[in-house]
Amino acid sequence: MATDMTPPAYAGAFLDAAGWIGARVEPLAGDASFRRYFRVEAGDRRAVLMDAPPPHEDPRPFISVAGWLNERGFAAPAIHAVDLTRGLVLLEDFGDARMRETVDSDADALVPLYSAAVDVLVDLHRHPAGAWRLYDLTELQREAGLLVDWYCPAIGLAVDAAGYRAAWDEVLHHALTEAPVTVLRDYHAENLMLVGPERSLGLLDFQDALAGHPAYDLVSLLQDARRDVEPSIEEAMLARYTAATGAGSTFLDAYHVLGAQRNAKIIGIFTRLWQRDGKPRYPALCPRVWAYLEHDLSHPVLGPIARWFDANIPPELRGDPMLVRGQPA
Repeated sequence: MATDMTPPAYAGAFLDAAGWIGARVEPLAGDASFRRYFRVEAGDRRAVLMDAPPPHEDPRPFISVAGWLNERGFAAPAIHAVDLTRGLVLLEDFGDARMRETVDSDADALVPLYSAAVDVLVDLHRHPAGAWRLYDLTELQREAGLLVDWYCPAIGLAVDAAGYRAAWDEVLHHALTEAPVTVLRDYHAENLMLVGPERSLGLLDFQDALAGHPAYDLVSLLQDARRDVEPSIEEAMLARYTAATGAGSTFLDAYHVLGAQRNAKIIGIFTRLWQRDGKPRYPALCPRVWAYLEHDLSHPVLGPIARWFDANIPPELRGDPMLVRGQPA
């Protein structure tokens, strides 16, 4: 189901009131949620209009996190105008240069940009977490459970759901920390913009921020569901982060536990986006995510989870659920 990219009827009045009278509004992007984005142009000025319609969306968390980041020197979009009743937010426009397309087209940019993205996390993690909800065991379990809630039924596979939860209970304590940081939760190459002539990294899609373990956003960056990150890059960037922070073996345990947890969640979400929300492009991303998940499961700390997968989901049933569906178990 294609996203309707017609601007809302009341956008013109909102822009007029914000000082953008007669501005041209063009579709920019939709995403996996109900949010839509439009580019607004008036003379030589440009901005981005976020349409986050209630009751499906609430732009207040985005506004709050953007303010927190900007106050600490991180490049989140400035907020120009807001209409909370209708879910409209006028944002600073970071332009069109995304890290994703840049590293895909320019091999020389790969290491410098991934290094810069790691360095942003190093700086972010020097700050105590904002006043966000804690990324606790209940939330981690709920998210990991999306795989058995959506992927397994989609391919017609009955699994030991209670055993799945029990296996996660054995390992998720590694993903907790006594010194939580702000976890942006969707930190990857498609949400990092190259801003200005200095090509500093602008941050997007952080409205779901929580207070959690610093390994989470590093996993999000280095086990990217939307592009292949070479193992050599993952290894080098992990080394860069640990050298800068002094993180040791317990951090690496957390990294792989959170990698497995996040990748299980994403497989469930991508299946749900297809089955519930009519967005069939997402299942094709699942084979990449399964590869990351299997990589994490090879880490010794994840033995209970690996044994559950071996007993419940055969390797030939790990892939694109649209293609796997109907294959014999």
